[in-house]
Amino acid sequence: MDNLRAIHQVVQTETFATSAVVGVLSLLFLLFLKLRVRDKHSKLPTVPAVPGLPVIGNLLQLKERKPYKTFVQLAEKYGPIYSIKTGAFTVIVLNSVQVAKEAMVTRFPSISTRALSNALKVLTYDKCMVATSDYNDFHKMVKRHILTNVLGANAQKRHRSHRETMMENISRQFQEHVKTSSASAVNFRNIFASELFGLALKQGMGNNVESVYVEELMRTLSREDIYKILVLDVMEGALEVDWRDFFPYLKWIPNKSFEMKIQKMTFRRKAVMKALMNEQKKQMASAKEVNCYLEYLLSEAKELTEEQVSMLLWETIIETSDTTLVTTEWAMYELAKDKRRQNRLYEELQNVCGFEKLTEDKLSKLPYLGAVFHETLRKHSPAPMVPLRYVQEDTQLGGYHIPAGSQIAINIYGCNMDKNQWENPEQWMPERFLDEKYDTMDLYKTMAFGAGKRVCAGSLQAMLISCTAIGRLVQEFEWKLNEGEEEENVDTVGLTTHRLHPLQVKLKPRNQSN
Repeated sequence: MDNLRAIHQVVQTETFATSAVVGVLSLLFLLFLKLRVRDKHSKLPTVPAVPGLPVIGNLLQLKERKPYKTFVQLAEKYGPIYSIKTGAFTVIVLNSVQVAKEAMVTRFPSISTRALSNALKVLTYDKCMVATSDYNDFHKMVKRHILTNVLGANAQKRHRSHRETMMENISRQFQEHVKTSSASAVNFRNIFASELFGLALKQGMGNNVESVYVEELMRTLSREDIYKILVLDVMEGALEVDWRDFFPYLKWIPNKSFEMKIQKMTFRRKAVMKALMNEQKKQMASAKEVNCYLEYLLSEAKELTEEQVSMLLWETIIETSDTTLVTTEWAMYELAKDKRRQNRLYEELQNVCGFEKLTEDKLSKLPYLGAVFHETLRKHSPAPMVPLRYVQEDTQLGGYHIPAGSQIAINIYGCNMDKNQWENPEQWMPERFLDEKYDTMDLYKTMAFGAGKRVCAGSLQAMLISCTAIGRLVQEFEWKLNEGEEEENVDTVGLTTHRLHPLQVKLKPRNQSN
């Protein structure tokens, strides 16, 4: 018996020793592989650096709020990939489709963490949004929720009636303007933005809210007030620069004016969302069934906190209300400026639809309409920059060594204006997208929707809304720019590429003779 115990102990000891040896060898092997990978990367050339000043680096070159245009100018001198210094950080700027896709697809595991500004950290409740969260379990969960109820293909079918109602309202308002003020220009943005905001409220809250009492603000807010607090103010706040973003080792120094401005925006946004949610909860308590995102989240996403639910709802509102407006307004500007191309689109609509109103079912039969949409996305990229990403480990891009700790700036505008990719990129030419190399049903002809695992979740909805609106409006009216709308006077403002001034156009119903 004692001999058996001794043998058993010897076997256990040998097994443990073998396991330990295997474990150590495995660790050494992994370390060897890591060192080989690091050595492989280190042999690559470093990214060309844009010369800058001591301490502040290239910050003075980025003092305007349109860094994407500055980046394109630098790309002409330093190539499609280069580095700049923004205070304490090295930022690798990507300006071509090839290196951008490499970063977003091939090297994604090494470059998947968001590097947000202090303003965006606060405004997004520390990355509590699909668009700004890191690629982790939380991101996968909330993206699944938003695709299921709001943005996915099946969800878009359920919400189609809301989009059709919105389009009828837009058409009616333009027709009323023609009847009452045919000689004067109409403000496109006033009508389209209001209806788009109404769609966002219906999808998110179940109702196109006209007013709401906000207890924390001690007053009743109009629809315009709600839009300003939830959309306009926050888009402006996202551009606020905190100098501590660039010098984190000085973060202990207060920046009171910045902090108070962002906190005020956050407080007002939170108070309005709370009021809207409470109103909808009252309707739900009365057994009134409403197909909306709030109802879905409260029943299917019980792991989320109240604040997280509020943020995810707000995300659908601001993103539906903003970038689709930007794209559609620019498309109508380009068509109003170019009668030949406007007529070509009208002829296509006539051939496919006849005297019937354009519906989403016919979009796949209208290649020139699709080309107008994609060319507008290319030239007027609504989101010209992807939020900064953080490099977690040594990697490579474009044949260059990218050290861990760097930040990656993907310049979507630069990719879509790359002269090596696009012929005469500064010109608006929808015909380029009629080339056979572009698949008719492919949503991702440009970099406007991103690429890879972080591709824009709202791309399908954006295409459906914008293409239907562009087509219907050209079907029903001749569009002409108002005086003073020339190209040289056009500028952009904001985090997304809003026209500085709302589009002013003169309309003429198609059923009237010249």
